[in-house]
Amino acid sequence: MNAVQQDVRSIRKRVFDIIQIGKHDDFISRAFDIFIAAVIILNIAVLFLDTFTALDRYDGLFEVIEGITVFIFIIEYILRIWTADFLYPEEKRAVAIGKYVISADGLIVLFSILPFFFLTGMVVFRMLRVVRIFHLFRLNAHYDSFTVIGTVFREKRNQIASSIFIISILILAASLLMYSVENRVQPENFQNAFSGIWWAVSTILTIGYGDIYPITILGRILGVIIGFLGVFVVALPTGIISAGFVEQYQRMRDDHESGNVSNELNTHNVVVDINSVWIGKTLQEVEDEYNTLILLVRRGRKTVRPTEKYHVELDDTVVVYQKPRINTPDR
Repeated sequence: MNAVQQDVRSIRKRVFDIIQIGKHDDFISRAFDIFIAAVIILNIAVLFLDTFTALDRYDGLFEVIEGITVFIFIIEYILRIWTADFLYPEEKRAVAIGKYVISADGLIVLFSILPFFFLTGMVVFRMLRVVRIFHLFRLNAHYDSFTVIGTVFREKRNQIASSIFIISILILAASLLMYSVENRVQPENFQNAFSGIWWAVSTILTIGYGDIYPITILGRILGVIIGFLGVFVVALPTGIISAGFVEQYQRMRDDHESGNVSNELNTHNVVVDINSVWIGKTLQEVEDEYNTLILLVRRGRKTVRPTEKYHVELDDTVVVYQKPRINTPDR
């Protein structure tokens, strides 16, 4: 690689660092994050304001603002394609570009741009711009309050799925019971078992619209029972998620304390830079190849417990314990 190529690569690397979610010590990158978030909010605001007939006289202004914001999205999209090989360092550049283009982030950005040129009447694609508001949450990806949410839902997904299954069974049972009781006296509201699902959902989930309700004595008794059951059953996923938050924060505190203890051992921190051969490798591969024991991995403000399949990424700080080499005596 000659000097010119190295200069271009360093420029692309700096651009990549800027357009990615910025670290707190990188002012330009953080400023770019805030700027893109403001552009997204402005674009969505224009999208909503354009639906008010009372503001029709501002249509020209709205079109100009939308054009400017979409142009910024295009520049951002081009820059992300240009630096895709840093996002997927283990892949060749062409493959990395392809992976980004078909990734969820890439498709959302692309389909939020296309309606401005080709799909003007496709409201569904225009609404994809609303999805980009989640960029605001990604700005806080390094904060515990946001990373914990994803971790809790991943770890408690089986329990949450079980509670949702129980709620679904209760809804179906309630709709069948109410249909069998109320169909004869008000067939217009309970035409079939499926008609009772709306009543069951509004009762169990305590929406309480009141547009469909039982009028027979038995139906009202069932309504009271099902309403109480709904309160208890709907509380199941809430309790599971709450317990998950408590467990996760306790685990994070234990990790933090163990990190402080590890500093007293014969350990050192390895900051993964662009030239590191660890990028893209699993922690198990690093331990096997370099005779080390990885204690913790710090990514931004997040500290995670290492697992065998956890991949090392750029700018990770890896707390490493160097295993002593055992010299086998000659026989």
